[in-house]
Amino acid sequence: MAIPDFQTLMLPLLSLAASGKKTVPECVPEIAGQFALSDEELSEMLPSRRQLTIVNRLHWARTYLAKAGLLRMVKRGVFEASEDGARVLAEKPERIDMRFLERFDAYRQWRAAGDKDDTATTDAPRPASASSPTETPQERIEAAHKEINAILADELLDRLMTGSPRFFEDAVLELLLAMGYGRGRKGAEQLTGKPGDGGIDGIINEDALGLDAVYVQAKRYAPENTIGRPAIQQFVGSLTGEGAAKGVFVTTSSFTKDAERYVDRIAQRIVLIDGRRFASLMIAHGVGVRTTHTITLQEIDENFFSEE
Repeated sequence: MAIPDFQTLMLPLLSLAASGKKTVPECVPEIAGQFALSDEELSEMLPSRRQLTIVNRLHWARTYLAKAGLLRMVKRGVFEASEDGARVLAEKPERIDMRFLERFDAYRQWRAAGDKDDTATTDAPRPASASSPTETPQERIEAAHKEINAILADELLDRLMTGSPRFFEDAVLELLLAMGYGRGRKGAEQLTGKPGDGGIDGIINEDALGLDAVYVQAKRYAPENTIGRPAIQQFVGSLTGEGAAKGVFVTTSSFTKDAERYVDRIAQRIVLIDGRRFASLMIAHGVGVRTTHTITLQEIDENFFSEE
C-alpha cells in the first residue's frame, strides 16, 4: 500500500511512543509492519532527495503531537508519550488528526500564534489549518510556507535557549546588523554585557564616528517568564544614564501589556521584540537559517501573447 499521510501516522506513532519507542528511526520498522510497506516504499525519497518520505512524515506527525502536548520532547530527537497522550490512547480513538488535536489548548494556542497584526515583515508565521477544498493552489502553497516557518521559528527559539546567554546576545546584534542597523557594517556592533553595564548588553553605532547609537538589552528567558514594566524602566534608566535616546529590548519570552503600554508613553524610542517576533525576523533576514528549497511560480506573460 502507499505510504500513509502524516495525519494517519499520528495515532500509530503515539501508540509506539507509549510502548517505549523513543525516536523516529525506532518507529519505522513497526510502522512498516503495520502498513505492510514494501522495501521500495520504505526507500522512497522526497522530491528534494534529502530525506526518506516515511521518515519525513513521521517527523511531522511527531511535531503535531508534541504541539498538542500528547508527546513530550525529552531531548533533541527523543520523545515519550505524555500523561495527556496516555489519556487519549485510553479513549481508544479510531484516528488522530489535525481536527482531533483542536481539542487541546496547547495546539490551539500554537495555531493562533502570530495573530497579532504587526507589519508584514514581523508577523509571526502561523501554522495553517487542514486543507480546504475552497483554497486555491497558491493559497495552499502560502499556507504551507507559513506552517513550515512556524515550526522553524519554534526550532530557532529552542536552539537559542540551549545556547549560552552570550550567544543569544551575539545573535541579537547579528540580526540587527542584518536588518540594516549600523548600515550593516561588520564592527558597528559592540557586546558589553559585564558587571556595571547597567543592563546594557550591546551597542550598535549607527554611523562610523559613533555619534548615534542604538543600545540593546537581550534576555534569554523561558516562555513562561514574561518581562514586566520594572525591567523596561530599568533599561530606560540605563539609557538615560548614557544620554541615549534609542533602545531595543529583546527576549526569548514575551512582554506584559503593562510593559508594552509603558514604552508608548516615554520620550525614548524603545522597541520591544518578543521571542516569536525575534524568530520571525531571523527567518526573514536569513540569520541562523539557510535556504534549502526555492519554488518558482509562473503565470502567463500577456505581453508575449499580445498581437498589437
